Amino acid sequence: MRALFLTDRPLAESLQPALAALGVVIDVAEQAARADFKVQTECYDVVLLDRDRLGDLGYARLGRWRRVGLEAHVLVLLPGTCDVYERAALLNAGADGYLLRPFCVEEVRARFRALGRQCRPARDPILRTHDLEIDSVARSARRGGRVITLTPREFELLWLLASHQGRVLSRSMILEHLYDGESDDHSNVVDVFIRYLRNKIDRGFDTPLILTRRGQGYLLRA
Repeated sequence: MRALFLTDRPLAESLQPALAALGVVIDVAEQAARADFKVQTECYDVVLLDRDRLGDLGYARLGRWRRVGLEAHVLVLLPGTCDVYERAALLNAGADGYLLRPFCVEEVRARFRALGRQCRPARDPILRTHDLEIDSVARSARRGGRVITLTPREFELLWLLASHQGRVLSRSMILEHLYDGESDDHSNVVDVFIRYLRNKIDRGFDTPLILTRRGQGYLLRA
């Protein structure tokens, strides 16, 4: 089971050992903008989010995730003082349940066990284009049957491009995805990673898959 935590990293790390025993793999997004990318480009069974990290959009952000196709179960962390009206609002927005603070680790484990018994069918974790296959679970790639070794950041970039096949992604969009908006917009880091990726994905093949749109950005051939 894959889970996305929109929480602070220390909380996710404190729960990880207990959930790992249930076979849960945790991915962490500390900022709502990062979570926006992840729910649209990766496959999750559960999303655990801290209400206070939804940003200005609040529960409207959760509603938007549902409209763009999020199928994962969603649990919301709430303060113990939260009233019944807000609990109703989050359920109406698309959440499946909530946890009131303070909560114990065993309660979280019990929630994940219950969700594991009723997990919705996940989207295909493998994206394909031409002779390229990208596996979001194994975080691996193959082209023409050949295994391609990628660094974590190279994989993130390839998965982002593959999730938007045929669509041009600007450098700023790629930077936001790779660095949570912390990198300088004028940095050439995107061009560097694109070059690394091309050397691994396109070199030795007749059809280039990673394309440039001058003055606009990059895309993966659809």
